[in-house]
Amino acid sequence: MELVRERREPRYALNINDPQPLESTEDIWTATAQMATVGIFLLVLVACLYFSSAILMPILAAFLIGMTFAPLIKHGRNYGIPSWVSALVLVVLLVTAAGLLVTVLAAPVSEWIGRAPDISASIREKLYVFDRPLAGLRELQKSLMPSAGPAVAVEPSQISMVTPVVAFVTPAVAQMVVFVATLFFFLAGQTEFRQTLVSLFSSREAKLRYIRIANDIEQNLASYVAVVTAINVCLGIVVGLGAWAFGFSNPLIFGILAMLFNYIPYIGPACMALTLFGVGLVSFQTLGHAILPPASFVLLTTIEGHLITPAVLGRQLTLNPLMVFLALAFWTWLWGPMGAFLAMPLLIVALTIFGHLFPSDDVKLPG
Repeated sequence: MELVRERREPRYALNINDPQPLESTEDIWTATAQMATVGIFLLVLVACLYFSSAILMPILAAFLIGMTFAPLIKHGRNYGIPSWVSALVLVVLLVTAAGLLVTVLAAPVSEWIGRAPDISASIREKLYVFDRPLAGLRELQKSLMPSAGPAVAVEPSQISMVTPVVAFVTPAVAQMVVFVATLFFFLAGQTEFRQTLVSLFSSREAKLRYIRIANDIEQNLASYVAVVTAINVCLGIVVGLGAWAFGFSNPLIFGILAMLFNYIPYIGPACMALTLFGVGLVSFQTLGHAILPPASFVLLTTIEGHLITPAVLGRQLTLNPLMVFLALAFWTWLWGPMGAFLAMPLLIVALTIFGHLFPSDDVKLPG
């Protein structure tokens, strides 16, 4: 008696289109080894960037800003102006602008710090509706993580309060010196620096490729920074006028902060909205009045980010929002606030290099 075997389809089958068996597994293991090598290299690179941030961060920032202003140096050299003169003028202007910003912001920030106890009491008074939920969260925390004993309040000494400030200011000053010196020497000797890098490549094709990449990086950085700066200045003027209309004291400060914060996508506008909300809680009588300025700012930045900036920048300089977010998250995690400022220029450099090494052929994939 012949047994008839029925071929049964699996009950839960996946949709697999045109499967092809592998001829050999060597290709898989070769690709896996290559990916493992690249992964180890990236891990070592990230570790080096993290532990050497004190020296690499100001140098990299100087190189990025130097490449942004490189077209100005070349333009001045065409008119017979030596590179070191143009570099000195640009560095002096940048240092002066930074000093003016610090001077303008120092007085109101010091005033707010001096009024910290009164400000804290005023904010607690305005946000009394959140007292009960916060008390519930504290009770939950105590029940989940009971303390070993009663807390003992220790009065902080003056030395313990000054030490963190000194620990922050001392490396910041050293990094500023490294940044300014590197920026000046890079701008003054960019022609010799480029010729030295070109000489490192052996073939003519590699030399031309490097020159094209360097030119495109300078052009893209200069175009992006110029357009974004113009947009941020206009945004700062509008925010300053809005702060004056809402009745804030020192509306110029809010315009400057809005201009600076807007260089950082997502995080910058969020910090500015929180700043407006916090100052509004102290300055105005009601919670609704305090919410109105940050809500207006969010509406303004939404229009600017989704309509004005893409229309002005055009298609070529409009970056993928996902790539912008990932770059911002990575560099902020790695280098903190300075990494957030450098995230967009670094992303532009990376995309320019990737576009030259792997040009798009506009191949349409299935599906």
